[in-house]
Formats: sequence, C-alpha cells, structure tokens
Amino acid sequence: MSKPVVSVVKFNDPYQSLRQSLDLSEGLKGFSKEDKILIKPNLVSWDFDLPFPPYGVVTTSAVMAALVRILAEEGFTDLTIGEAPLMVPKTVGQAMFKVLGYQKLKEQYGVKLVDFNEEKFVKVDCGGFELSLAEKALEADKIINVPVLKTHNQTKVSLGIKNLKGCLNRKSKMFCHGAQNDLNHTFPHIIEKLPVALTIIDGVFGIAKGPGPTGKAERLNLLVASKDPLAADVVGAALLGYSASDVEHLVYFAKRSGGSINLADIDVQGEDVAACAKFLDYDWEWTPGDTGPLGYAKRGIKGLAVRKYDNTMCTGCSMLFNPLLIMLMSAYKGEPFPNVEVVSGKVQKASPGFDKTVLFGRCACALNKDNPNIKKAIAIKGCPPDLKEFEQMMREEGIMCDYNEYVKYRHYIYHRYKAGDGFDMGLYSI
Repeated sequence: MSKPVVSVVKFNDPYQSLRQSLDLSEGLKGFSKEDKILIKPNLVSWDFDLPFPPYGVVTTSAVMAALVRILAEEGFTDLTIGEAPLMVPKTVGQAMFKVLGYQKLKEQYGVKLVDFNEEKFVKVDCGGFELSLAEKALEADKIINVPVLKTHNQTKVSLGIKNLKGCLNRKSKMFCHGAQNDLNHTFPHIIEKLPVALTIIDGVFGIAKGPGPTGKAERLNLLVASKDPLAADVVGAALLGYSASDVEHLVYFAKRSGGSINLADIDVQGEDVAACAKFLDYDWEWTPGDTGPLGYAKRGIKGLAVRKYDNTMCTGCSMLFNPLLIMLMSAYKGEPFPNVEVVSGKVQKASPGFDKTVLFGRCACALNKDNPNIKKAIAIKGCPPDLKEFEQMMREEGIMCDYNEYVKYRHYIYHRYKAGDGFDMGLYSI
C-alpha cells in the first residue's frame, strides 16, 4: 500500500508557496471542473469591540486569496467559502467575511460567501448519536479544509479534523461538549459524513495555549497540504511538537478509519518535519489542588478556588474563561477573597465549605441549582455569560472585579505583536 503524501512548504509568497504545496501533494488530483467546491477556513470568532489579534486563531486571508486564485486559474468556477463562527449571541459570519476581505473574492471570482448559521442544517446519524451538519457542506462535491496550525486547551491540537466542528449548528457543537460525551470521540465523526478532498493547514502563524487570542502566537511560516486528512493532522501535530499517539482524537479517528498515526507511514514532501517543528504548549497550568492557575498561587491569592475548565465547557464559555481570570485578578488587592469557589461547564459541582459560589454559565447554573453545598450562589446564567453582568454581580458581593482591567489586557495582547517580528495584519486582508 502506498503511503499518503503530505507536503510541508516554507511560506514566503502566498501564491507561489501554496502552488508548491499543492504540486508536491498533488492536492487537486481527482477534482473535476464541474465540482461544487466548498472552502472551509477556521473563522472561529472575531471581536468587533476590542482589539483582536487574529494570529494563529483564524485562517489568513493571504492563504485564502491564493487558494481561490489557484482554483480559478485551474478552471474551477463553483466556489463557496463557508463557516459557522461562534455566536455571541448572534452570528458574525458575514461581518467576518467583510473584515477579512472576502468580498473581493466574491467580486473578482464569483465566490459565494455562506455563514452556515444563517442556513439550513440537516440531522445526520453519526453512529449512536445525531449531529446537525450544514446542508451546504453536505451538498458540496469536494471540501477543501483550511484550518490553522494551532494548539487547543481541550484537545491539544486543533487542525483539519477539529476544524470541521465549524460545520455544526450551535446545538450540536454544545452536544460535542456534553456531560455524557467525550469531546475527542464526538467531533471526529463529522469528517466521516463530509466529502473532504483536500486539507491545507495554514501555518503562517501558530498559537500556544489556543484556540483563542489569549494564547501566545508565533510566526511559523509553514504550509501543510494533503489529500489524506489524518496524515495532514499527524504532520501538523508533529510540527507543533506533539506525537499523534498523544492526541486522543487522532488516535480515535485512526482506529475508526484504519489509518496510521505513525509519522514514518507518511510520505512527507518538501521540508523536514523535525527541522521545522516547534513545541507550543497547549495547556494552562493549574495548582495541584485545583484552586486556580499557578499564576494566582505565585501572587499569593487566597480565599479563592477557581476550578480548572474541562472538555464540557463549550467554546463560548471557553473564550470567556481567560477574561474571567483577568477580572478576578483585578479584584485582588492583597487581602484574601471571601472564601469563594468558581465552577463552570456541565459536570463541576459546587463543593462544601465555601461562603460564596460563582456559577459561570447556564450549564453550571442548571447543574447546581439545588446543590445543598451552596450557601450563596452568584449565578452568571448567560450562554455564553456576560462579562459586564459578572462584574456587576461580583461587585454586589464586595469583590471589586474591574472590566476595564480586562480591556487593558486586550490592548496589551494586541500590541505585543510587532510588525518587525513578522506580525502583519495585512495577511488578514485582501
């Protein structure tokens, strides 16, 4: 049996580098000029109110524009870009397409721009459970999957297989994070239902402690391409410093598909994987007693126990968990907190012995509504929660969280990326 081919190419000129990547991987082999092609980038979210550094978080517009140009030059005319970004609380797909310059692709090449959240979803049997997939994705003849080369604090890496979670409706995304489900054993079923013909991993930037912008981005200058989605992710994981055997969703998918997670079983064309690899940590370190981030302990924060996020926390709450930590830290003035516990997600139950319990998000509120261990509940019920409401309710309890400190933090993480270090916002416009 021949080995799956994966190309690893250094990113210089977007068009030339992607051309080389597709040539080495024979990425367009088997495509027909009549194919309805759906391009699925990673556009997980955007922030239109506060500074948002997209590096390593969303697919670069430079790679997307180069891909569309190549497809047009090869005679493909039925092109659609589709995504279902995070709803906070409403969908922002069309606004993201605009800010990323995709309107120019529509004008120049006739590319259709589809926010799946505004379209129809179809229930699909995934073997023991149902997921609702975007009808536009199911109707495509070929899907070109264009994820980012990034880590993920719940799944270690987020590459091609994980990126297809963006083809689900909101309810199904939440199901993947269910109390009775293993996240790593749900979303790998999605790719089995979709005609994914090519994976292109955008590694212009990568991010540690992803998937959101509060992680630390790196300029990596890599493109990975393959017609084999598992092989692409195995190589992508290796480039981030992880063996696929340590990434549960890749192990799970390999068992289901009969594929290999051994790098030696892949024909890598182009750059040497080991020479290009750079370890990016996926996890935020917590105290051994699960009382909060190690940074809290180092600062001497006492009287507060923030339980570590788990896989049942959906992306909406996950994106707000770091802001929660920043705002709690802003309330610390050297005195202990008034014996407070913070729980989140769908399985964390309030512990006995605390005077106040913060229930962060609708799921935590529902799970703990009759918990006898709670003396005073501070219920932040939103889905996802509202940070301004969190600030107000904490202040009513004498815990002086400051939303403005989080705003300052957002400005800090945006401005820490310098153009001289390769962080060019021009790569996110067309």
